[in-house]
Amino acid sequence: MSAKVVIGAQWGDEGKGKIIDILAQQSEVVVRSQGGNNAGHTVEADGVEYKLHLTPSGILGKNTLCIIGTGVVLDPGVLLEELDMLTEKGVCTDNLKIDYRAHIIMPYHIVLDGLMEEARGKGDIGTTKKGIGPCYMDKAERIGIRLCDLLDRDLFIQRAKENTGIKNQLITKVYGKEPVNPDDFIDTYLGYADRLRKYAADTTVLLYNAIKADKKVLFEGAQGTLLDLDIGTYPYVTSSHPISGGVCVGTGIGPTLIDECIGVMKAYTTRVGKGPFPTELFDETGDTIRNVGREFGTTTGRPRRCGWFDAVIGRFGVRTSGLTGIALNKLDTLTGLPVVKICTGYQKGDEVVYDFPASLTELAKCKPIYEEMPGWTEDITGVRRYEDLPDRVKNYIERIEALCGCRVCMVGVGPGRDQNIER
Repeated sequence: MSAKVVIGAQWGDEGKGKIIDILAQQSEVVVRSQGGNNAGHTVEADGVEYKLHLTPSGILGKNTLCIIGTGVVLDPGVLLEELDMLTEKGVCTDNLKIDYRAHIIMPYHIVLDGLMEEARGKGDIGTTKKGIGPCYMDKAERIGIRLCDLLDRDLFIQRAKENTGIKNQLITKVYGKEPVNPDDFIDTYLGYADRLRKYAADTTVLLYNAIKADKKVLFEGAQGTLLDLDIGTYPYVTSSHPISGGVCVGTGIGPTLIDECIGVMKAYTTRVGKGPFPTELFDETGDTIRNVGREFGTTTGRPRRCGWFDAVIGRFGVRTSGLTGIALNKLDTLTGLPVVKICTGYQKGDEVVYDFPASLTELAKCKPIYEEMPGWTEDITGVRRYEDLPDRVKNYIERIEALCGCRVCMVGVGPGRDQNIER
């Protein structure tokens, strides 16, 4: 049995797509377990860049079974656009399967997402306004529409009209906006159903059988640990569970079927949207990291906030997902900086804090405690063996290992598939 989980161990955007793509080459099944098209993986293969928001990164493998699991919320129009893009680039998508139980993002979800965010005013949470949160809300309220419902024409029409009526009460009476007309989208969604039917399956069975048949299975996470609905920087979080435990819930398999869990981290820290960020840089160094690292969101294009590596967050990711290894990305971005810093803990008044606080009020009182290390000037983008890295780079990696309590098993030295060192 070989089942690996890859998750983001910071705030997302850690370069999971590249790591997943590398590991997908060694896998027979690749599975997406949560989130929606509010996530994005950028994969570069054979000189071609692919921006994937819903499709598992394993889609680039000709014989790889790709699964969109039960925990994903699906915008069918976005998925079909993505599949069309892949087809145009010569990628076969016939090996994709979507679980019947995956919930469908409806037009009223997108409308409500924007209205709710607007109503929050200065207290907005930075949502992508793609309907993700409202779709998960319907799921929890037990009025959601799943793929199996979309494929049942009569049931879908009934549910779509009922739900639109409910949502229009909010849209018109609470937010004072024009109602959504279900007749404007029902035929479009039924067209989506016709195209998606061939991909629909009970993926919990496919996945269980694959693991029992000793196939190599890779679970790919979206977003990151500190965006987890339960343990992240609430309320500045996503509406699902990007940690390793979310994989089990979002795919219908038990935890005893997973062998390894790799957490992807950047050699520094980034965040998109609002919320606390203890090591954020507001100076020229932060601008340099952003520009050199091309730190702009795959889904939104928003510039990412950038800061030094935070080992408090690193330890949090190791602990909450039971990480067995760290994939440390984008070491090359730090090349040329005279000094690199690692946050080892937080100073909160007279107290030193080593564990990430639950309360944002308490977190706001925390100031990073930095350990400084000499930077490096050597071009490392062509290095392919760990022992060939400059000593200062290895010292930086090994200090992160010691502070996080987990081995760095992969080192990224560039965006390309081949610019990765496995230890």
